Amino acid sequence: MSAMPGAVRILVTGGAGQLGLALAAAKWSPHVTLLCPTRAELDLTDAAGIAAWFEQEKPDAVVNSAAYTAVDKAEQDIAAAWAANATGPALLAAASAKAGIPIVQVSTDYVFDGTAGGSYSETDPVAPLGVYGSSKLAGEIAVRTGNPRSVILRTAWVVSATRANFIKTMLRLGETMPELRVVSDQYGCPTSATDIASTIVTIIERMLTDAAAPTGTYHFVNAGSASWCDLAREVFAAATAITGRPGPLVHAITTADYPTPARRPANSRLSTARLTRDYGIEPQPWRPAIRAIVQDLVPAQPAAMETNR
Repeated sequence: MSAMPGAVRILVTGGAGQLGLALAAAKWSPHVTLLCPTRAELDLTDAAGIAAWFEQEKPDAVVNSAAYTAVDKAEQDIAAAWAANATGPALLAAASAKAGIPIVQVSTDYVFDGTAGGSYSETDPVAPLGVYGSSKLAGEIAVRTGNPRSVILRTAWVVSATRANFIKTMLRLGETMPELRVVSDQYGCPTSATDIASTIVTIIERMLTDAAAPTGTYHFVNAGSASWCDLAREVFAAATAITGRPGPLVHAITTADYPTPARRPANSRLSTARLTRDYGIEPQPWRPAIRAIVQDLVPAQPAAMETNR
């Protein structure tokens, strides 16, 4: 293990997304500078443009959090999904390998078909159900084969206080709807973007200071599991604890009751044991992670003024 080199520059793609914003807010070592180019500044489907950008900016590491994540839309917008989720990672892997620098590729639970009985490990067979999962799997393969100093970090059910996500949707709907119907037969691990970002900081800084840092595929999610219905109820319970106002009544429904263009894994639970073993990262349980996000989103109600009796 050696000391972090002074003045480290890290390329973060997808800087405007949930994870990109969380990475920008994360606690990096003081001499780390994040480079977060927009799509206009760095087109991840333009090999020549990427090469020119690398030559000019000379990053020391890459975190690819850019992705096409509209799961249902991807079923029709196939070329765009594959460009972002497969071609982009392939070109970044090639550019980072040529520069001799490490890359972390963020991936997804959707590489699995959801038929496993327990939590998926990194070595379980992949079998994506749709375009989104297939394109993300192709991105994994491209990075894994394109740069030996790579980590594939799969995560799931990402939520935060920024951008569009399940928590924000539930809170918005709960403002006007007294009852909601939420799927209860899909299970996964609700995961804070802030916690994913902290994990990536640990991995990247280790890779930059230790030439023998572990590489390969890892899973990171918050500990424990839930259905979407469980998560919705926890969101409203957390909001009620802040405001004192009861949330909507959440009814459990099945996947069949809520058809979508893309099939979703019924079981998205991921095991994080390998990450704990190799990087010492112990994910916090999902409930406190969700409560922290709700606290950021729901304003506390001012205490009622006491009246003299």
